[in-house]
Amino acid sequence: QVQLVESGGGLVQAGGSLRLSCAASGRTFSLYAMGWFRQAPGKEREFVAAISWSGGSTHYADSVKGRFTISRDNAKNTVYLQMNSLKPEDTAVYYCAADPTHTIVVVTTPEPGYLEVWGQGTLVTVSS
Repeated sequence: QVQLVESGGGLVQAGGSLRLSCAASGRTFSLYAMGWFRQAPGKEREFVAAISWSGGSTHYADSVKGRFTISRDNAKNTVYLQMNSLKPEDTAVYYCAADPTHTIVVVTTPEPGYLEVWGQGTLVTVSS
């Protein structure tokens, strides 16, 4: 089972960009589909983006489509989330998750409840 560590969060002005990274330990990283979720204060954790084991398939929540890009580098055991044109409503703690079932790239809006492998989260704050 992999372990995940996110980084790259911070404070940015609206319209700015950030790139989040999620580094995985373990030799089986390439067997997992990966996803990003976020949780704003007082709200439930919600799906942001997902990528298949090969990187050949991705999908996004409607709220971030066209602004965020998920990618992965299996040689570096890392998945990324490039966030452009950030808005104050993007403010949240961002979590990466690993999915050995690959459900995350099949279901339109994956629910976080079935996922067992999570990072600790990284805070993104977008000021207006």
